[in-house]
Amino acid sequence: MEIVAVDIGGTHARFALAEIENGHVAHLGEAVTLKTAEHASLQTAWEAFGQGLGRPLPRAAAIAVACPIAGDVLKLTNNPWIIRPGQIHEKLGIDHSLLVNDFGAIGHAVAQMGPEHLRHLCGREHALGENEVISIVGPGTGLGVAQVLRRQGGNMVIECEGGHIDFAPLDTLEDAMLARLRQRFRRVSVERIVSGPGLAVIHEALAAIEGRAIQRIDDKSLWTLALEGSDSLAAAALDRFCMSLGSVTGDIALAQGATAVVIAGGVGLRLADHLPRSGFAERFVAKGRFETMMAAIPVKLLTHPQPGLLGAAAAFAEEHQIG
Repeated sequence: MEIVAVDIGGTHARFALAEIENGHVAHLGEAVTLKTAEHASLQTAWEAFGQGLGRPLPRAAAIAVACPIAGDVLKLTNNPWIIRPGQIHEKLGIDHSLLVNDFGAIGHAVAQMGPEHLRHLCGREHALGENEVISIVGPGTGLGVAQVLRRQGGNMVIECEGGHIDFAPLDTLEDAMLARLRQRFRRVSVERIVSGPGLAVIHEALAAIEGRAIQRIDDKSLWTLALEGSDSLAAAALDRFCMSLGSVTGDIALAQGATAVVIAGGVGLRLADHLPRSGFAERFVAKGRFETMMAAIPVKLLTHPQPGLLGAAAAFAEEHQIG
């Protein structure tokens, strides 16, 4: 069965055709990326995708949306589109649909992912098996967290808000960072630190600790400086970011009883070459009496180019079990 897979974020909406067979994604077509700011609604973007293909679209859709899937109206962060689930079939001219949270879609992608899209970071060298409890942590615009129970014959994806647990400092420098951040935020969650905008937060806190005056720059430029290592304070902020990511990921793995961990998200992919050289692995393992257990947990990096589209299609396939 052919369906349309859609992944809607704040800035872009991605579309692709997908072939569904026996509860799995047999093929995911080439993705088409549209800027949400250039389209008035999901319906007009859907029509633009169809016009680009030059043929009628399938009458089934799997749609991942960057917001909670609840209520009669879905409102996205940084995207003015309003989606009314009850009107989707009428607006898009389809007969079957599935709406899934964007990070829930990542969970479904991981559940069906092959080893070719999971790069080993640390822990035991071990391909994910059919029976795993997988914690997924995804730094991006925010910090996504999910859990996958991978079982032979079926998978269960559990979405959660683990990115909003409290930030726990582990040394005196992080104590000072937290004290500084508390001047700005009533409560400091891990998402304040371990996300794309978090690098700037760390950078400003470190500058304040050293009594430095820094010039504010956009997040993209700061990330470039940090990864290049051309600015010592930006590089120090990146080190702290990776250490904090390791600590948070280890905490989530402990809380969820993980037998494997997958790092997802745009920031995770950006750090693909840096994470293995950083303090990520040391902080992931540093859990006191559980260090031996933590050291045995395989940690993988998700490298699939379109996990949101793949995951939306996988969620549809699993729910409908189309043969």
